[in-house]
Amino acid sequence: MNKLDKQYQQLLQDIIDYGVEKKDRTGTGTKSIFGYTIRHKMSDGFPLLTTKKMAWKTMVTELLWFLRGDTNIKFLVDNNCHIWDGDCYKRYHTETMFNSDNKWLNELDDMDLRTGEKNKVYRQFTQEEFINKIKTDDEFAKTWGELGPIYGKQWRSWTKFEDESIEHNEWYKSSESIDQIQNLINDLKTNPDSRRLMVNAWNVGELDQMVLPPCHYGFQVYTRELSVVERMEYYGKHFMKETDSKTFDELSQIDYDKLNIPTRAISLMWNQRSCDVPLGIPMNIASYGLLLMMIADEVNMIPEELIGNLGDCHIYLNQMEGVKEQIGREPFELPTVHVRDGIHCSSVNDIILENYQSHPKIYFPLSN
Repeated sequence: MNKLDKQYQQLLQDIIDYGVEKKDRTGTGTKSIFGYTIRHKMSDGFPLLTTKKMAWKTMVTELLWFLRGDTNIKFLVDNNCHIWDGDCYKRYHTETMFNSDNKWLNELDDMDLRTGEKNKVYRQFTQEEFINKIKTDDEFAKTWGELGPIYGKQWRSWTKFEDESIEHNEWYKSSESIDQIQNLINDLKTNPDSRRLMVNAWNVGELDQMVLPPCHYGFQVYTRELSVVERMEYYGKHFMKETDSKTFDELSQIDYDKLNIPTRAISLMWNQRSCDVPLGIPMNIASYGLLLMMIADEVNMIPEELIGNLGDCHIYLNQMEGVKEQIGREPFELPTVHVRDGIHCSSVNDIILENYQSHPKIYFPLSN
């Protein structure tokens, strides 16, 4: 049974029933509640909602982009992922509005109706022109495709600050950076019972340099040892063939170790301050579910539970019609996913989605 879609539909209904209307930075207006937890057992299927068609490749591309440590949208737009287009274009539009440097503007010919002569005029690129320019002009992409030190930078290259002078209490940025993802993998392999298995994107020293502060600002993983019975069941499900000479209950722990059967289960819990429930949360659930699978594959553990701690859970007022339609839909069974190369997956093709059935897509406006 698909319990995930039911949980999600209940969250939507709770916001409608108990939420309060609030103003927001976009000027659209929201209805919101504060504090909600979603829990999903990965053994029930991959957490990709079925009550609307999900943009699978878009979600995977964004996560791969985070894991690359990238903060420029060129990789995204080159791979037909447009989640961050609006944030980048908003920065471009604001900063070039009164810019006298025509280098970053669109050059057009304007006909003087009185003289018949052509004059050069300059205007800002439309968003569509802007994205095309990101694709085709590397210098433009380097300048205007940058989002600042957001998720990928914090995950893979957290800036280390060091004390230069205790007497004068002066601090400076070190040339050394911290790869939180690699540190997490190392710790999982050497100290899997640690309570410090965390990755943080909320770098208070760099928030003002980000086009948008992190919405999902950190995650923690937790592991536990598997029982002999659990290892037996895993072997029976994934490895046992009809031609095997031994039944799985005749194998010893040593046999399971030789077969590289996992010895631990791993769970992931993420924390999110701001939750666009109709548009963003379905992607966040799937993204962290996939990240859990990639980490589990990297350290040879079984993905167990995905938990989302959600802060300000809101529906934008212009999303209400689509929300009510989704609440009324009956969920399908959840799909399955296979990961080929742990956290080193480089392409959407390295992650295989199977048996995904869903209701049609619902259009929800994005408020930037």
